[in-house]
Amino acid sequence: MQLLIPHKSPSETLVVVAMSGGVDSSVVAGLLHEQGYKVIGITLQLYDYGMAVGKKGACCAGQDIYDAKMVADKLGFPHYVFDYESRFKQDVIDDFADSYMRGETPVPCVKCNQTVKFRDLVQAARELGADCLATGHYVQRVDGPMGAEMHAGADANRDQSYFLFTTTQDQLDFLRFPLGHLSKTETRAMATRMGLITADKPDSQDICFVPNGDYASVLLKLRPHAADPGDIVDQAGNVLGTHEGIIHYTIGQRKGLGIGGREGSESEALYVIKLDPDKRQVIVGPKSALGKDQFFIREVNFLGATPPGADGLRVAVKIRSQQPLLPATIYPDSDGKFKVVLDEPRASIAPGQACVFYDGARMLGGGWIMRG
Repeated sequence: MQLLIPHKSPSETLVVVAMSGGVDSSVVAGLLHEQGYKVIGITLQLYDYGMAVGKKGACCAGQDIYDAKMVADKLGFPHYVFDYESRFKQDVIDDFADSYMRGETPVPCVKCNQTVKFRDLVQAARELGADCLATGHYVQRVDGPMGAEMHAGADANRDQSYFLFTTTQDQLDFLRFPLGHLSKTETRAMATRMGLITADKPDSQDICFVPNGDYASVLLKLRPHAADPGDIVDQAGNVLGTHEGIIHYTIGQRKGLGIGGREGSESEALYVIKLDPDKRQVIVGPKSALGKDQFFIREVNFLGATPPGADGLRVAVKIRSQQPLLPATIYPDSDGKFKVVLDEPRASIAPGQACVFYDGARMLGGGWIMRG
């Protein structure tokens, strides 16, 4: 067993475990408790999805808090609930709404990790005197020659490094990820062995504050003018139809435009190629217009990596969480921005999404894709 803190025995090591009420974090707490660590479980009350939509089993809901408490009670370690709802609304929900209003496609899970989890919860764990904070993320923390590095999870189908690109070096030094070398099947088997109530609990599929994936209904509650109508236009500015809010569209979308395709071959079908929130326009064009090999990113974080110089940095990038890695070069630009140049054009590069870069399995950092 590799010690969480070098040269410090488990019985002398206090670990705060971030417990979401799911199987992954439950197993983390169970494993560390079995290994003799002094465990404190903390669950964040972020948004009571269950109360809002009458659905059990969603992230941050009352049912999840109950499940986390049941795991802690069964194993015999303390469990606390921290009310972070106001922070979550400001840093995650409001940011999510504002991003959509800017014509972007946001990734609120990244913002949640960046703010209430790895900023606020890390601070809380330190104030409790913890030696480290452990989470159920499927990533690996590797001791490199220049310090701790974040590597992709061993199971490529479960890897969550894309969602953690904003992690700072100071945070990574304090964080531990005990499941990074495991598959989900192995994790569930451990939960079954330990007799945990969460062993067969389904994974959450939705963003916790978005009922059944219905982004529009949430956005309309937060920003009622999000449904302001506008025009659907082609690249020349010709009006092809109307829409009931740009929040209903994302780059690369083909279905649901309500304007049909062009006469002729299938290749002339129309796709969303750009959103203009100022003019309330949805711009459409042929699939060929989606391809881009260059774009800019902002709020770039380099996790233990040296930012590129004028000659650029060769990396592999991921521009959507479920898309493959793409070879690219990153160059510095003005005002803290960076330019990403792909070796080959790629469709559906959406502003507001994250561009995360890698050197092999090592996650080097990332930034937010800007509107071009």
